[in-house]
Amino acid sequence: MNDLRFRPASSADLSTLVRLRDDAARWMNSRGTTGQWQPGELDEDHFRQVMKDGEVWTAEVDGRTVGAWELWWEDTDAWGPQPPTAGYVHRLMVDHAAAPPGTGRLLLRAAERRVAEVGRILTRLDCLAGNDRLTAYYLDAGYRIVGRTEAKPQPDGATKSFTLLEKRTGNAAAVRH
Repeated sequence: MNDLRFRPASSADLSTLVRLRDDAARWMNSRGTTGQWQPGELDEDHFRQVMKDGEVWTAEVDGRTVGAWELWWEDTDAWGPQPPTAGYVHRLMVDHAAAPPGTGRLLLRAAERRVAEVGRILTRLDCLAGNDRLTAYYLDAGYRIVGRTEAKPQPDGATKSFTLLEKRTGNAAAVRH
């Protein structure tokens, strides 16, 4: 998969990001992972706002977007106030119709590298509490469960509980404060 290329998303990618997120939600739901994401929850404004406050990255093969993720520099809703030692991965999305096997893990590694590049030592993420399949995926990728948040607000206004996971991905000597 040497031809997988990563780049920051731009406003030209907004509709692609919405489609990718909706397709990923349908894929999860078709495999029994309901409750994590639903199609139609996020629109272009969501991704536009994340691009202002954090980063959105895309992964492409032969010019086609096959994955994306969000990278936040704080996540007080899930993690509370924290020192600036972590990057928070959200909405790791893969186009299962076009992406080669293993793309999700490559996206996760690219996100971890980006976190380390900016001098942060931890990559953090969360998934719906009780989503054993996704939790196992992250544990297999080297993450460890460090807690649970009970009432994280969702785009539709509902609240859900999430498992909090983290992985050391940077050098403590390189942390920028």
